[in-house]
Order: sequence, then structure tokens, then C-alpha cells
Amino acid sequence: MFDSGIGGLTVLREARVLMPDRRFVYVADDAAFPYGAWEEPALQDHILGVFGRLLARHDPAISVIACNTASTLVIDALRKAFPGHPFVGTVPAIKPAAERTRSGLVSVLATPGTVRRQYTRDLITNWASKCHVRLVGSDRLASLAEIYMRDGFVDEEAVRAEIAPCFVERDGLRTDIVVLACTHYPFLVNRMRKTAPWPVDWLDPAEAIARRALSLLDPGGGGAEATERGDVAIFTSGKADSAARRLMHGFGLTVA
Repeated sequence: MFDSGIGGLTVLREARVLMPDRRFVYVADDAAFPYGAWEEPALQDHILGVFGRLLARHDPAISVIACNTASTLVIDALRKAFPGHPFVGTVPAIKPAAERTRSGLVSVLATPGTVRRQYTRDLITNWASKCHVRLVGSDRLASLAEIYMRDGFVDEEAVRAEIAPCFVERDGLRTDIVVLACTHYPFLVNRMRKTAPWPVDWLDPAEAIARRALSLLDPGGGGAEATERGDVAIFTSGKADSAARRLMHGFGLTVA
């Protein structure tokens, strides 16, 4: 389970419910966080290098890229570099949003990298052409989620400012769905609800990602041995601080 930081824990939480007999290795690529600060070719090379080491060391049954920015950038390159190994990516839940909206006004709240990606725009063209979709790139929400999960508090006015562009009024209609296109964001969803100008559905893709991973796995895998060995968290910097260790421990992970 791979993410730039702690966002993938939202997916891990759902995956454990669906796969209680599996052992998980959670990888926080904190050495490269935030991904938005990288040039795309350099970030792709970095992630490919990290996965080369991870797959050689852990030989996982499957790898989940629990990060929209990484998935939209590098999932195809990963599949090409490591043929035969299954990868599950995370993409903005634009299709289900288009199916559920009543007003036809949908916002996609994402990192600037995900907003820029042609992959995201292709999803809108293919699945939401009859909707008005606003792409909102947030520079700060992922970092605010990291702060909140580590320290237990967050600046609600900062959250309000980041989500404000998601709310559109047009021809007497209002945005009714906001796609959370970053796995960090569900950790802040209660603050988002509190500071939103009106109620909306906040689409969290975590369960769908976990179900996709389950569908690709051998039903006979996992079992007692995996459970007994326990779940591990790896920080690519090798420098997890005490707050990060407490957080991982709270999710039942031992920091390697």
C-alpha cells in the first residue's frame, strides 16, 4: 500500500475490512512529499526506483498505489517496468460522481498535479461530458491532513479557503458532489462538512480501491501466517518522528 504520506491509510482501513487475513506493508514516501513540488519526469523515475527496491524486498501479491497523483503519472510505467505484477491505481471518482449528481454540478478536489494531468481530463470527457465539472487544485490540503493526523488539530479557516472554489451556483442549481481526488482528504472530511457553505456528497474512493485489489487476489492467499507476522509501515526517509510512529501504531502498524 503506497502513498506519498499518510493518505493511503484511508485505503488500508477499508482493505483490512475486506481482507482480514492479509498482511500489509504500508509505504509512506515521505522522502519525496509533497509530490506537487516535483517535475514529472523526476518524480516518475523516483517512484520507479522505490518500487524496484520494494518489490525485490517484499515480493507482494499486489501493489496498491493509494495516491491519485502517483497513479495518474506512473501507473502505466510501473506496469511496463514490472510485467506480471498486479498494480491497482487510484483515479478520481468522476464516473460515479456523474452517475449520482442531480444538479449536474460536480467538483473534483485534487492536488495540482492531478488537476493538470491529461488522464483526469480524459475521465471527464469519457464519463462526465453531460456535467459541469470544476477541477479544483489544492496546494495545502494534503499537508493539512498530515498535520491533523499527526498533531490532532487543523486550521479550519485554512480548510474552508481550500474547499471554497468547489462550491458553484449556476442557473439556480448548486454543486451537489465533491470528488475527493486525493487519499489524504477523507481525513479532513468532517472539517470540510463543517466549513462548507452547503451540504454535498463527498465521494471517497477508498472502498472501491480496496474492492478492486481484492478482486485481483488469489482467494487462497493470506491466512494465519500473514496475520501472525503483523503489518509494517515503511518511511522512505528512514526518519519517522514520534508523531508518525504514534499514528502508525494507532493503525496497527509497526514502523520498520
